[in-house]
Amino acid sequence: MSLLGVTEDQPFGDDILTFRLEGKIFVCLWLGGGEHDMKESSEPRLALKLSPERNEALRSQFSAVTPAWHWNKKHWSDVYYELLDDSLVHEWIRESYQLVASKLPKAIRQKYLI
Repeated sequence: MSLLGVTEDQPFGDDILTFRLEGKIFVCLWLGGGEHDMKESSEPRLALKLSPERNEALRSQFSAVTPAWHWNKKHWSDVYYELLDDSLVHEWIRESYQLVASKLPKAIRQKYLI
């Protein structure tokens, strides 16, 4: 990701890539297969952290946005990104980044808010 301060790691195994800002996860990308494979769907997906209201709105508007499988369903949604326009997915990733940035301590958050 080209967003300022983003790091990535694989704390949940080789099939999941997480993107973090100041150690806080804002995107979790499923790479396929592995122990995190869902029996109902093996479609490529990522989990995004968004506000509860935003999650509800996106889920009601897009069938490719569902409650996150392995995350808090109030705060996280699974996004089946191949079924959506890339610009929407990029917008939501940036929104997730901004949400996490907004929760950082004031002295740190200023450099990330765009």
